[in-house]
Amino acid sequence: MPGIDETRAFVPLKIAVLTVSDTRELADDKSGQTLIERIRTAGHIVAERGIVTDDVKKIRQRVKAWIEDKFIDVVITTGGTGFTGRDVTPEAVEPLFEKKMDGFSVMFLLVSERKIGTSAIQTRATAGVAQATYIFCLPGSPGACKDAWDEILVHQLDYRYRPCNFVEILPRLDEHLRRPKAKGATA
Repeated sequence: MPGIDETRAFVPLKIAVLTVSDTRELADDKSGQTLIERIRTAGHIVAERGIVTDDVKKIRQRVKAWIEDKFIDVVITTGGTGFTGRDVTPEAVEPLFEKKMDGFSVMFLLVSERKIGTSAIQTRATAGVAQATYIFCLPGSPGACKDAWDEILVHQLDYRYRPCNFVEILPRLDEHLRRPKAKGATA
């Protein structure tokens, strides 16, 4: 049965939150605030928080800087995952992924369908890994952020969650970057 193994110690992660919006500021950023509250309640550390406009270059620049920051374990974006002309978060972030996390998109779709029915098809939520940093791109609604955190991320970002979680493999995400080529390797 999946669940929390109380014999394991909680490991707080450092999480950065980026809101992608042309209209939001920190004072009225409900989606970002929803994530911040949940991150802190779970016992994690909010490493940084920011807001950028729906601009591929600006989104990519901020996410890339956080990926390169060895202090940050996880980046969560909110906004820009729909189908309108200004929704460009997946286009900005996915090229940064070393590995795409297709299972997250599917899991988020399943969670969303239970809440909003077939309207869930309108999301392009995505996730991946880059330079030993997990990246999750969520829709811009507070409800979607709540659902993604409460139903998926709170579990997968908790070292105590069994049978497996993202935290326990975090130290191995960049092993391909640290491992020297094998003798005789041609690649």
